[in-house]
Amino acid sequence: MKKIIFSAACLGTATAFAQVTDTVKTKNVEEVVLTASRKKENSKEVPSSITIVNEKQIQSQLTVNSDITSILQYTVPSLATNSGQTSNTGQTLRGRQVLVLIDGIPQSTPLRNGARDLRVIDPSVIERIEVIKGASSIYGNGADGGIINYITKRSRSDKNISGVSQLGFTGQRYGGTLGVRASQLLSGKITDKFDYVVSLAYERTGYMKDADGVNLSPTYSPAKMDNYNGMVKLGYNLNDNQRIEVSYIGYASKSDLDLGLKTGKYGITPTIGEGRGLNLETTPQGTPRNHNYKVSYDNKNLFKGTALNVNLYYQDFRTVYGYSDTFLNGGQSNVISQKKGARLNFDTQLWKAENSQAEVIYGLDVLNDQTVQKLEDGRYWTPDMNMTNIAPFALIKIDLLKKLTIKGGVRYENMNVKVGDFNTLSTLKSDGTFTKSIFVTGGDLKYNAFVGNIGIRYNIDPSINLFGSFSQAYSINELGRILRTSTADTINNLETKPIIVNNYEFGATGQLSNWVNYEITSYVSTSKLGATFIQSPDRALTIQRAPEIVYGVEGFLHFTPAKWINFGGSYSWMEGITSLKDDGDYSSKINNSRISAPKVLAYVQVRPIQSLSVGIDMLQAFKQDRFDPNSKTGLYAYGEGKVPAYTVFNLKSSYDVNKSWKLSLGVENLFNKLYQPAIAWWAARDSDFTNSLGMRGTFMIEYKF
Repeated sequence: MKKIIFSAACLGTATAFAQVTDTVKTKNVEEVVLTASRKKENSKEVPSSITIVNEKQIQSQLTVNSDITSILQYTVPSLATNSGQTSNTGQTLRGRQVLVLIDGIPQSTPLRNGARDLRVIDPSVIERIEVIKGASSIYGNGADGGIINYITKRSRSDKNISGVSQLGFTGQRYGGTLGVRASQLLSGKITDKFDYVVSLAYERTGYMKDADGVNLSPTYSPAKMDNYNGMVKLGYNLNDNQRIEVSYIGYASKSDLDLGLKTGKYGITPTIGEGRGLNLETTPQGTPRNHNYKVSYDNKNLFKGTALNVNLYYQDFRTVYGYSDTFLNGGQSNVISQKKGARLNFDTQLWKAENSQAEVIYGLDVLNDQTVQKLEDGRYWTPDMNMTNIAPFALIKIDLLKKLTIKGGVRYENMNVKVGDFNTLSTLKSDGTFTKSIFVTGGDLKYNAFVGNIGIRYNIDPSINLFGSFSQAYSINELGRILRTSTADTINNLETKPIIVNNYEFGATGQLSNWVNYEITSYVSTSKLGATFIQSPDRALTIQRAPEIVYGVEGFLHFTPAKWINFGGSYSWMEGITSLKDDGDYSSKINNSRISAPKVLAYVQVRPIQSLSVGIDMLQAFKQDRFDPNSKTGLYAYGEGKVPAYTVFNLKSSYDVNKSWKLSLGVENLFNKLYQPAIAWWAARDSDFTNSLGMRGTFMIEYKF
């Protein structure tokens, strides 16, 4: 299929303001953004909204909870709240799926979205997190709602060796909940040309219990889990203009949780863990491997006025799910994915004058993504899917008088997916019978389209900067889920068209005074054929393909009235509607698995003395009542359950003993509130109705040298 589309897919644009919730300084500094255009640029030059979570924020949140999904829910306004599990199901960005990267290497598995892509790295090695909001194709397949890019630490010391050592303990007031984590990072320069970063991190979690001291559900539980992370990054400056860098980042997590599952009753009794687990030989749940290799070459002056960046990467990923009896003979499944890619980036200066300039960024992306979902016994749940994407692109950027920035670009997406032959699994129906397994003939699926982007930003004065943009994503999402539920004997009879998302955004940001900063953004995203999980008549999950519109607003305010105190917060709201008929009537709502409840994040941080910092974070998730239960059964369909409001407070504190030593204390769920995560309600299933983690403390010791 070939289409002509105008969009922002080429090189997604963004504005940035880092919420400084960990220091007493909140002035709008000029942030440098990498992800928005795949090159360093000033945040004041990008015409749409992003969030940058800086290193101090990450370390501050790490004191409360090392789970990266928790760190993100407290720092990114339009990201849905987390599930408290190893799965990030439902944690969408602006109501759509997000593409996760580590230093630009794709971590998500859009061909079969296993919802394990956020928890693929330890926070101790992250320098900052750049969140590009809204549809984008800058890094290829899967960014319907935006991009989350984990930027890892680099060497910033002129010493031969410097480092950070951390030792932490977590625990609740109940037995068996003690956990420990330790990390060591070393960096430095061996010579003027050679630098390095080496890091190791390990965490062992204890049992996790709710506010009443009851074990949380063992399904996808992060309890009794070993988490490992290693990183090696070596850089060599050939000369003042040329640099080569190689890196390896590895992550693994394995659980030996021995609890059995006691299924509760939706809305009444939570599902919990008790006794011993199933007497089965099972593979530990978790992500046993996530290997990322990267080689990059930079030349700032390839020829006059042109810079070059080349990236080669390889990712090898495997995640293991728990035992399931929903298919014949039961078993455990794996999502296995390997990605090989190359990015070629040229940046040519067209002209440059005083306070004005123009440049063109152009190049080629090549990606091969091989993904499959298999059972431990070798049976295929999805066929082998082998996607090759070749995408040339070009972007023009014009800056005039340091006030007006104009961006526009085009990208050609050319995707080919080879699908292998396979037999569908015989799955359990609601009446206790099994579906019949059928043989499905594979084949080739081809997709191609031109996509483009346009954006304008006008910096009127420090108090008001206006921006507007149009962007687009082009992705093949959940192809494996569609294929594994085949009822026809050939893939050509299935609805496998891509998801094309148009994103429109308008906003304003600025500094009202020396101590007040703000941003407000509105957006609309449309797609002629979206993808949403819905519940079929036999209660199995299927994918609904229908036209969609998602729209919303978000914004923040930050105050620094004095050097010793700062406070502020953010608000996000969204709605999503779909047309289930051919008459264009958008009277149906996209369910709560994608459209999250309004969310307020608030904080206050004080430094009564120079060495002591104390802060409180608040997360307020509002009520979400968008659907009615079935008139006959009184039951909600999947994704349509009524979600009650909840409020949670966290404590963060640190004390600098001296320049080298620091002590930190964090308390999650400070008031030990008994509540359920949003997914427990909107999923509307007995097995998913679980409580959230009760009060838990973290004590950390840090040594810098």
